[in-house]
Amino acid sequence: MQGSPDSRPPHDSVRLYSVFPFWALILLFGIAGGIVGLGGFTVNYAQGTSYLTDDPRACANCHVMREFYDGWNRGSHKHVAVCNDCHTPHDNFVAKYAVKALNGVRHSYAFTTGDFPEPIRIVPFDRAVTQHACLTCHADLTVAISHQDDPNPTDCLRCHAGVGHGR
Repeated sequence: MQGSPDSRPPHDSVRLYSVFPFWALILLFGIAGGIVGLGGFTVNYAQGTSYLTDDPRACANCHVMREFYDGWNRGSHKHVAVCNDCHTPHDNFVAKYAVKALNGVRHSYAFTTGDFPEPIRIVPFDRAVTQHACLTCHADLTVAISHQDDPNPTDCLRCHAGVGHGR
């Protein structure tokens, strides 16, 4: 018989509600909706999309960074560099946003849990990124003194720690 239910091929579409019980689907979609909704609220509340820009005001979204933003605003680099110029790699787009993402996750965790030192200190990884930025922007001034190939290269931040933040 052409139209009888027994003549349907076994590969016909399987309905989702026949695989999972209705209550499981409601629970699954409720959890997914909660995650998407809470995530969207958090990104909006924390002005998360502002971190995708080069606007220094994004760094001041978090109150503990206000001092550094104010220092940059009064500092010698204000007219020539923004936060990303010193605190993210210049190599390529992917490296820049990978460091921004890594720092974003680390900073979010630290500021949410309160697990950060007072006063805030740069971590070794970010210090290396900043050192590289110094040597990139000031290459013509530092080429003779940077000793990059030396086991103990010149550390710009040892003497110039407050330059970018007006300290």
